[in-house]
Amino acid sequence: MQRGSDRLSVHRDDEMKHELQGLLRSGHPTRTEEWNDPEPFADDDPEVAYGPVTPGRGPTSLESVRLELARILSRGSFPAGPRELMRALDRRHAPDTLIEALERLPQRDRYESVQELAVALTRSRETESA
Repeated sequence: MQRGSDRLSVHRDDEMKHELQGLLRSGHPTRTEEWNDPEPFADDDPEVAYGPVTPGRGPTSLESVRLELARILSRGSFPAGPRELMRALDRRHAPDTLIEALERLPQRDRYESVQELAVALTRSRETESA
């Protein structure tokens, strides 16, 4: 039984769910202009693109690197070497830390997919810290 204390009508509620559907499915804004987004991100929002936040369920380094690379690079970027990938990341305004990580990879290597690149980046990071 409806008591009439809802702030929004049922129709407006359904409309808002429809507006947010793309954001909820993709994990990132789906509009080109941030002001046009139904719910813009704040600078201090936690990262929840990896699914529900539950104890003991956090992304591993490989998962987070692969997700970030896949979000920025397209299939057309591969196969490529580190220099070509650095240029592609730079054109798409990737974080500097990601571009700097590619500088440490062997320049003669070629990567066929995001997965191969993510594995190489996490492996190089592990060898540097060891």
